[in-house]
Amino acid sequence: MSQIGRMNTLYVVKTVAFGVYLDGGELGDILLPKREVPEGIKLDDTLEVFIYFDSSDIIIASTRKPKTQINEFASLKVIDNNEMGAFMDWGLPKDLFVPFREQKHKLLKDRHYVVHTYLDNVSQRIVASTKLDKFLIKETPDYAEGQQVDLFIVSRTDLGYKAIIENEYWGLLFKDEVFTPLQQGQRIEGYIKQVRPDGKIDLSLKKPGQPERVHVDAASQKIIDALREAGGFLDLTDKSPPNDIYKAFGISKKVFKRSVGGLYKKRLLKIEPDGIQLLDEEN
Repeated sequence: MSQIGRMNTLYVVKTVAFGVYLDGGELGDILLPKREVPEGIKLDDTLEVFIYFDSSDIIIASTRKPKTQINEFASLKVIDNNEMGAFMDWGLPKDLFVPFREQKHKLLKDRHYVVHTYLDNVSQRIVASTKLDKFLIKETPDYAEGQQVDLFIVSRTDLGYKAIIENEYWGLLFKDEVFTPLQQGQRIEGYIKQVRPDGKIDLSLKKPGQPERVHVDAASQKIIDALREAGGFLDLTDKSPPNDIYKAFGISKKVFKRSVGGLYKKRLLKIEPDGIQLLDEEN
């Protein structure tokens, strides 16, 4: 069954001067405009296409894969506003509409926002919303500690990073356990650290139970790589500001000191009064 707002694999049933028609099942034949028809396409061939509404609200197909599909979350840029709402770039000729009623706060042009895309049952149009909570499950999840999950980074807070788990639940990565900068809209793998009695979910980028050396080893490699790139010397020490260390390696000052100490013991670097010096080019 063909689905509006999603990628579909459809058969070519008719060729015309202005494109080809695809078998959309219950949706009827759907036009793929000539400008998007791959060379050599013929009857009964299949094409992977996205189905949506064009500017005249007619169902149409596109071989372009948009930045998001219905029932998904994405970070998109606002490219225009009018009295009805905002319009976002999602990679198709017709922009993605965010009605005012679906804006948690007014969306500003040229800013990126996380939205959920869905098919509105009333208007039967594809729209987006920044009111994310209503698209997430409120019940306590049945996750196991240490379970690997897909994460979508939404925002940074005083505590850490808010993330959407498996397109269904809110979760939190605490900032003192994140050793690399994360960006809004980034998709990464993570682990369930714990599900609290109130249903809130704590997350981790390392599997719970892994020894702390896993982080130190990864940080050590970052330091070695940065030293090599800098020609063997960096003017960073255990007295450097935490922000300088984080900008250089994406790690905390605590982990930096521990890693540098470990590399020093292995005779891979020398600790100078004004920085660290790489001693061994083989790592």
